[in-house]
Amino acid sequence: MCERHFDVMPVDGGVPVKMWTRGVQVEETARAQLRAAARMPFIFGHVAAMPDVHTGIGATVGSVIPTRGAIIPAAVGVDIGCGMCAAQTTLMASDLPDSLDGIRSAIERAVPHGRTVGRGTRDKGSWGDPPPDVVAAWQTLSERFQRLAEKYPALARANHVTHLGTLGTGNHFVELCLDEADRVWVMLHSGSRGIGNVIGTHFIELAKKDMRRWFINLPDEDLAYFPEGTDHFNDYVEAVGWAQDFAALNRRMMMVHTMAALGKVITKPFGAEVQAINCHHNYVRRERHFGQNVIVTRKGAVRAGAGEMGIIPGSMGTRSYIVRGRGNPDSFESCSHGAGRSMSRNEARRRFTVADHVRATEGVECRKDADVIDETPMAYKPIEAVMAAQADLVEIVHTLKQVVCVKG
Repeated sequence: MCERHFDVMPVDGGVPVKMWTRGVQVEETARAQLRAAARMPFIFGHVAAMPDVHTGIGATVGSVIPTRGAIIPAAVGVDIGCGMCAAQTTLMASDLPDSLDGIRSAIERAVPHGRTVGRGTRDKGSWGDPPPDVVAAWQTLSERFQRLAEKYPALARANHVTHLGTLGTGNHFVELCLDEADRVWVMLHSGSRGIGNVIGTHFIELAKKDMRRWFINLPDEDLAYFPEGTDHFNDYVEAVGWAQDFAALNRRMMMVHTMAALGKVITKPFGAEVQAINCHHNYVRRERHFGQNVIVTRKGAVRAGAGEMGIIPGSMGTRSYIVRGRGNPDSFESCSHGAGRSMSRNEARRRFTVADHVRATEGVECRKDADVIDETPMAYKPIEAVMAAQADLVEIVHTLKQVVCVKG
């Protein structure tokens, strides 16, 4: 095990927060959120903050919150099961065409992306008529979903099969990357899409109503929780588990369609999954830590058990990493989920220009327009500093640099 890299933030009236944040910026609002979570009476041991930590809704992004006897829906958030998928191919950089715009266009045609707001028209980020493989994949989830929708009819109205195998917007992406040996990888980032958002929002509001009904006052209403053993607790665990499975399958279907698109541009036969990783970074699961069975919520954090493979992406113009977990018990066997934002989306739009973004993404075939300024590399923490701060959580196996990036 490497030298420990965490500091401890004491919390009056609560458990301590162990922070892997040396050398990276942490907003005071994020620290306040961490302290609020640490004061909840059912936190087990301590809260862990990853180096990409930044202010979120309810719970801090980049936090690991272990609980006993209760669960906080906002500590998972509304993009339930959001995570990463990466696959190494047998292609080399020399197999790629000189111009990569054809690859980007092929991926954009194969994977619905973006979002259309408004009534009466199809959301461009969904399938108008889902292809047969998407319909077949949906059938593996549909029976469980029907049981949830019977209890909570609002869920039935959300996009589900039409969003399976689609990208979305914001920080979600599909990338073509080269590793340190010039091998070609496909890497993508997405979650449970519209249906996960509806599930997360519905249960967060349900938890708030329960708190009001039971006259429980909280330092932050977004920390509303379900006590274990209640009907809402059990229903939420069932729903969040389903959404996590949807998210993993969503990434799997996007990977299949992206590989097929790549094969239409590159005529040389290639293998598509020399190594494949599919991991969540917004999720909850039961685990055993420090000899106790606990509920671990990771919001913007990846499980990094000993030997477990994970993915830590940078931004549109920086490196990303394939990592192997060290199984550090103090972090509840976790690591960061990315670089982490250093400023809000609005602040990035105010501060940077299209020209700034063009310079920052030089050499990457990607969008270079005003609508992606909020995702420009300068809006994120330096990924090298983030990786240095968690050297005792993961070891770097591969270093990737994107050459194509598709954004919604």
